[in-house]
Amino acid sequence: MVKGKGDSLWDLGIEQHAKLSSDSSSEEKHLLVLGNKNAGKTTLVLRFLDRDETPKPTTALEYTFGRRAKGHNSVKDVGHIWELGGGANMCKLIDTVISAKNILDMSILLTVDLSTPNDMWLTFEALHSYLTNRIETSLTEAARKDNSLWDKVTARVKERLGGDHMDQEMLESCKVPLVIVGTKFDLFQEFDPEKKKVIVKSLRFLAHTYGASLIFTSVKIESSVNKVRSLISSLVFGTQTNKSIQMDHGKPLVIPAGSDSFQNIGSPPLPDSDVGSISARSPVELWKQAFTKYFPQNSIRNKHADDPSKDVQFSEPVIDKLRLEKDNELDRYRKASERKMIELEKQAIQDGLM
Repeated sequence: MVKGKGDSLWDLGIEQHAKLSSDSSSEEKHLLVLGNKNAGKTTLVLRFLDRDETPKPTTALEYTFGRRAKGHNSVKDVGHIWELGGGANMCKLIDTVISAKNILDMSILLTVDLSTPNDMWLTFEALHSYLTNRIETSLTEAARKDNSLWDKVTARVKERLGGDHMDQEMLESCKVPLVIVGTKFDLFQEFDPEKKKVIVKSLRFLAHTYGASLIFTSVKIESSVNKVRSLISSLVFGTQTNKSIQMDHGKPLVIPAGSDSFQNIGSPPLPDSDVGSISARSPVELWKQAFTKYFPQNSIRNKHADDPSKDVQFSEPVIDKLRLEKDNELDRYRKASERKMIELEKQAIQDGLM
């Protein structure tokens, strides 16, 4: 009797080896963390990586990575984590991180500081706008080598939203996984109830519009930190995350992408006197006007990043000594020039030229 394929021990061994080989290949994912300055981005990354370190301000762009064992094999998946500092001041560095080569393995974690709503909208707007353009550029470049890429991206977006969504025609979903993390929830809790309601509704609107997950956290609330860690793990290692939903703004929000709706969010928080008097080109613009009525935005154009030459974490004794000598030399030159100008003015007055 002749055995069919897969009936012999040899065939079973081959099948088992093929299965183990497929599980033993390492996967690499990329995560870009960015958002408001001093919003706690570094703290979130350190907590995810279980590193007991004192967070330092991120001056420009910093890189780290995490590894996770894959099943019972010795092979580990790698999560590349990039953190952009400086709020919206260093958007161009995003080009360094997002490219055609990694765009299909890229995720975004965008933080907003709940305790500083006057910096919230414009920073989010600037970062999201730059991200959107960079993602589109990278996908367009990658699509030149893969004619089916856009179909893959569309299918992934639909899957993240849980299939067909009642609002799908009105959404401007990010082409890669996007998570909006509201930090410093403990300070946010001290706000006036009406202001908290405006912030929550506005962030829910932005998250839903852009197909993002929304989660609030505080380093003082360990359960909320663990939920963020679980969410990051799902982005960089593909692990399962808790699908629970929390929409009560008295507690840290947890709203996975596709779980919300414009109907549940409601209308923009506009005073009755302003209804009908505001003109906007888009729903996002209307919500922006409503939000900034409550929280006038600080300019982000005139905010410069701290001078890294004065940051102790970037100290270089030899270079710093030379820099100090040149600074002193420049200061002496400037003072000498000022004295010379004063002497010339005095001489001109004596000569009747002034």
